Amino acid sequence: MSDFQPVKIKRRERDAVLQSLQAGLVPKQGLHLIQVGRKQEVTALLSDLERIMDDGAAFRIAVGRFGSGKSFFLNLIRSLALQQNLVVVQADFTMERRLYATGGESRALYSELVRNLALKSRPDGGALRNLCSGWISEVQHKVKSSGGDDADVERVILEDLRGLQEHVGGFEFAEVMQSFYRGHIEGSEALQAAALRWLRGEYTTKTEARQDLGVRRIVDDESFYDSLKLLAAFVKKAGYSGLLVMLDELVVLSHRLPSSRARQTNYEAMLAILNDCVQGKAEGLGFIFAGTDECLEDRRRGLFSYEALRSRLAENDLISEGLVDLSGPVIRLQPLSQEDLFVLLKNIALVHANGDPSKIRVPDEAIVATLKKAYDTLGAEYFRTPRDVVRSFVGLLNILDQNPQATWQQLLDMEGTFQMGSGAQSIEEEVAHDPEVPHEEDDLASFRL
Repeated sequence: MSDFQPVKIKRRERDAVLQSLQAGLVPKQGLHLIQVGRKQEVTALLSDLERIMDDGAAFRIAVGRFGSGKSFFLNLIRSLALQQNLVVVQADFTMERRLYATGGESRALYSELVRNLALKSRPDGGALRNLCSGWISEVQHKVKSSGGDDADVERVILEDLRGLQEHVGGFEFAEVMQSFYRGHIEGSEALQAAALRWLRGEYTTKTEARQDLGVRRIVDDESFYDSLKLLAAFVKKAGYSGLLVMLDELVVLSHRLPSSRARQTNYEAMLAILNDCVQGKAEGLGFIFAGTDECLEDRRRGLFSYEALRSRLAENDLISEGLVDLSGPVIRLQPLSQEDLFVLLKNIALVHANGDPSKIRVPDEAIVATLKKAYDTLGAEYFRTPRDVVRSFVGLLNILDQNPQATWQQLLDMEGTFQMGSGAQSIEEEVAHDPEVPHEEDDLASFRL
C-alpha cells in the first residue's frame, strides 16, 4: 500500500463515511475521501455551477440504473455547490410530492425542498432561519451604524426587496421578511415561526396566512416554480452565488402516477422549467433531476413519451462508442468499472485507517480477493450495484480491527460473506421489482379468464 500518501481525515468525516456505507447509504460528509471515476461528469456539472453563479441557469437529468451511483453523484455535486457558496435545496419525488398537482402535492414538494435548504455554514439542511437572519442582520447593522432605528430597518428591508416584486409573490415575500424582523426585535417567537412557515410554503389557506401575517398570497400548487425563482432571486440578494434544486426518484413521475394525464401534466411542468433554463429566462437557478434509464427512455411512460421533452432531451446523433458529449441536458452514469471498484475499496480502507497507510488492515491482494469472492457469490449484479460489496467490505475491516487474531482469508472463506440486501432500498428498486408495474405496456394490464 505504499502508493498511498498520508491523508488528514476529520473524525466526524471518517465516522460519517464508514457508518453510512455499512448501513448501505450514501455519506453526506467526506465524499471526497472515497470518490472514484466520474471525472468528466463532475467537470460538466462544475461548468453548470459556474453558469448559475454568473446569473445564468442550468438543467440536468442524471440517469442510470439503480445502484449505478446516482445518489452518490448527487451528494458529491451538492457538496461542490455548497463549497461554491450556492444554496442547495433537495427532495425526493413521492406520490405526495410532485411538480404539478391540484391537491397540495406541488406545495408539499416546495415545502420539503425548503425544509432541506442547506448553506455552506450549515450543510445538513434546515438552514432557512440562518439564511433570513444572516441577511436581516446585515441590513440591521448597515442601518443602525448610520444612526437609524428599528422602523428604518423595516423600511430598508422593504426597499431592498423591491426588486423581487417583479416575481410572483415578491411583494408578500418582502412583507413576510418585515414580519420576521419585527418578531425578532419584539421577542415574538410566534411571529418569527409564522414568517418561516410562510416562507416554507406550509400555509394551506390564505385566510390563515392573512390572520397571522397580514398577507393575501401563499405558496400553492400553481406557484411552485415561481416560488423557486423568487427564492433564487433572494439568495443572490443575501450574498450567495445562486440556488441549486436537486430532485431524486424521478421514477415516481414516470411509473407511479396513476394515469397518463397525471404524467403528462408533470412532464409539461418539467418542460416549462427546461425551456426557461435553456432560453435564459431563469437567473441564478439550476435543476438536477435523477432517475433510471427507464424513466427517460420508456416510450409509453417515461419522459420520451412526451414528444416535446423527447426532442429537447435527445442526445447528439454523432455520439458513438468511445465518444461523449456532456453539453446536453442528460448525463448518463455508467456503472463503475472493476478498476473503479478496486480503487473505491482501497479508499475506504484508507479512511478506515484514519488516513494512515501504515495502519491499513488489508493488502491489495485482499481487495482483489474480495472482489473475486463478490463476483463468485453475487455474479454480475455486484458489478452493477456495488452497495452490498461495500457494506460487507466495511464489515470485514471492522472485524479485523476489533479481532487482531482474525485474518482476511478466514473471513472471506466464511459462508454468507456477501449477501444481497433484503428488501428494496429505494423507490427505484421497488418499481424495478414490482410485477404490478407495467414496464412495457402503458395503462394496460394483463389478465386471463
